[in-house]
Amino acid sequence: MNLLFGRTISLQLRLTVAVVLSVLLIFGDRYTQGGTLVRTSLHTLVSPLLYFANVPYEMFDIGAKSLHTRDQLRQENYTLKEKQLLQSEQLQQLAFLKKENQELRALLGASARQNNTRLIAQVLSVHSNPYSHQVVINRGTIDGVTESQAVIDEMGIVGQLTQVGTTTSRVLLMTDITHATPVRILRNDVRTVIEGIGKINRLKLSHVPHSLDVRIGDVLVTSGLGGIFPEGYPVAVVTNINRDEGLPFAKVYAEPIAQLDRIRLLVILGKSAQETLSHD
Repeated sequence: MNLLFGRTISLQLRLTVAVVLSVLLIFGDRYTQGGTLVRTSLHTLVSPLLYFANVPYEMFDIGAKSLHTRDQLRQENYTLKEKQLLQSEQLQQLAFLKKENQELRALLGASARQNNTRLIAQVLSVHSNPYSHQVVINRGTIDGVTESQAVIDEMGIVGQLTQVGTTTSRVLLMTDITHATPVRILRNDVRTVIEGIGKINRLKLSHVPHSLDVRIGDVLVTSGLGGIFPEGYPVAVVTNINRDEGLPFAKVYAEPIAQLDRIRLLVILGKSAQETLSHD
């Protein structure tokens, strides 16, 4: 069978036929509706191939946007947590400051607390057993921290710094059996001391006289005595009272306000210039 463009056909004839067909297609497309219909049909048939060919690019673009969005959201989330911690440090003293203003206390005391510097820290590891409650954080001497600085979370007092290294430090939680925190009852300003008993969710008030005005539900805040914890930060809520007259002291237990069993980000409170001078 002889083909139109077979090898026996000359190159000139093939070129002439191709030119004639091209001219006919151009005129047909320009002056008839059939050409438009054919072009539309061909475009419809080719469209799925175009979409399929574009799939790798779309997948790569979606993946890149997803990674960028995820990193952006992670950074924004971390920034918002830092901001929340720094703001909560100020809000924690709101109840105390209101009470202080109502009683017309000296403005100097409030100013000393507000001059504290603050530093965000992240918990690296937890060391908890019946005899020791401590966590390790990612701050050390290169960050300007020193031993005995107070540490809080977004809810209240957590503990204080011990064993400060170059890049890491240990935080002694207030539930540790060796830790004691000077506090006052927010309701009536009665001062006392709260101690750790080795339980992450329980504290004990030490040497409480039977006549002490303390009630279940009382909020305990730092008293500012001892020079470690600034005054007015939430510490615990009284949960149980046993006034056995056969014992020399009443047994009063409280629950920490800080979420000690789930801490991740902490705030290290610095000492104000006035406190530093008073200790010197």
